[in-house]
Amino acid sequence: MNYFKSYKVKNKVGNYISIFIAVICFMIMIFPLYWMFTSSLKDETTVFASPPELFPLNPSLSAYTTQLSMTTFDIPRALLNSFLISGSTMIISAILSIMAAYGLARFKIRGFKILIFLFLVSQMLPQIFTLIPNFIIFKKIGIYNTYWAPILSNCTLAIPFCVLMMRTYFLSIPKEIDEAARMDGCNSLQSFLRVMLPMCSGGVIVCFVFSFLFGYGDMVYSLTYVSDSTKWPVTTGIYNVVGRYGIEWSRSMAFGSMVVLPVVLIFIFMQKYIVAGLTNGSVKG
Repeated sequence: MNYFKSYKVKNKVGNYISIFIAVICFMIMIFPLYWMFTSSLKDETTVFASPPELFPLNPSLSAYTTQLSMTTFDIPRALLNSFLISGSTMIISAILSIMAAYGLARFKIRGFKILIFLFLVSQMLPQIFTLIPNFIIFKKIGIYNTYWAPILSNCTLAIPFCVLMMRTYFLSIPKEIDEAARMDGCNSLQSFLRVMLPMCSGGVIVCFVFSFLFGYGDMVYSLTYVSDSTKWPVTTGIYNVVGRYGIEWSRSMAFGSMVVLPVVLIFIFMQKYIVAGLTNGSVKG
């Protein structure tokens, strides 16, 4: 009995320590977002006050009103451009990568190990390596300075990630389920749509979310392949807070808060599916 009591006490202490460490890690990771938001409510003189103000004593929304009333950069239009680019990236990447992952997981394809290796290599290469080749290709096929240029470029990042993740999902599902669906009269496409996709719904949601984030966080591709500023996404607007003689920090923090808000909302409302999708997809490689 004493052994079991001491074991329970040690287990509770271990749980409390784990929770304490998790809270500390959470506070460290969330502090930059908190500081960005609170700095956006300060004026330029108090952003770098010493000692620093952890809570704005005189909060003001002037930085937000200034950003939204700018004529040099239309934030609402830029947000629409971001949603157009990221939404298109999400749809194209999710559809292609899910079907490709199913094929690599279920069918015997000659050289599939080379394909998997190439997908891994594409995740390791920096974006700048593909800027010039893509620029030449987009010029040749006539999609330079259109939305299609950043959309297709973002797909080259999202598709390999989603293929590698979704393939583990399909590998974790027994092949006997496919065989049972075939015995019930389903062909390969029907088995994929009616059986596999519902069983991999968590991975499909993660695939859509991360494909969207790949497109939403893009700045390099849009600045390189789109010369028309009216087609730029909202991430390119950070240049407008860099003045001739320095950076207007309260405005830049306000701009960052508005840009990061959609991402924060996605993770708040989709965190259950994202965590479940990532953990379930790592069962089998």
